[in-house]
Amino acid sequence: MGDLDKIKQLRKSTGAGFKDCSAALSESNNDIEKAIEILRVKGISKASKKMSRDAKEGLIALSGNENKTSVLEVNCETDFVAKNEDFINFVKELSDLNNHVNSDLESLNKSIMKNKKSVSENLVSMIAKIGEKITLGRAKTLKYENSKNYYYLHSVVKDNLSKLAVISTIGTNEKVEKVDIFGKQLTMHIAASNPISVEPEGIKKEILDKEQELITEELKVSGKPEDIAKKISSGKINKFKEENSLMTQQWVMEPKKKVKEIINELGIKDLKIIDFYRIKIGD
Repeated sequence: MGDLDKIKQLRKSTGAGFKDCSAALSESNNDIEKAIEILRVKGISKASKKMSRDAKEGLIALSGNENKTSVLEVNCETDFVAKNEDFINFVKELSDLNNHVNSDLESLNKSIMKNKKSVSENLVSMIAKIGEKITLGRAKTLKYENSKNYYYLHSVVKDNLSKLAVISTIGTNEKVEKVDIFGKQLTMHIAASNPISVEPEGIKKEILDKEQELITEELKVSGKPEDIAKKISSGKINKFKEENSLMTQQWVMEPKKKVKEIINELGIKDLKIIDFYRIKIGD
């Protein structure tokens, strides 16, 4: 096999550039197996140097079906790389693996990809090849008994890959078209309104405590009497809960009504929003 043929084979096996392959073959005395190991070690080194940089761009991958739906965030440094075909194909393959392991990132990193290498190994190779920091970000799987999942993708890059994704889970025994229409509209509402929880009671204490701190500081500066300040503070917290809870938000498609009123108008007694998840690149 000639030198050029060996370089071509090495490039095909590793995805490394022409110069890197040529240098690795020279260093290994034209031993392809040793050259592959040299490139692997160099790739790890390159990847390690890049991991201190910010990676706030990337893609959200959605996978699964109406019974179990998963999303996975894969971050990179620039939008240019997020549109790179190699990066897109890498994320698409990760998407199905993520759904298979129920968004357990530790299991996902150990999962074997089509090239017989683990996700973590391929991640290192991808970083070395593309030249940017690439990380696995947030991941979530929604799966509940006696329910159906709906999804919405915004700013779609390709197929199941986008910049923003929403999954919502609705529980009901009724199998009617109006439930499906509402489910799809609900995911669009969540994408636009970004609620924190389904009900006001579901907002985490640390979020409310932080909001209370901000309100308290604001009222201190205003110089209002303590009794009036307390009433204003209570009102502001209640408004915060109402505006950030899905059931009490104004329905995007009909702003004069709240989400809970739209559900009541459907006339399906057992219909319940069980859960939702919204994820956006950069948030």
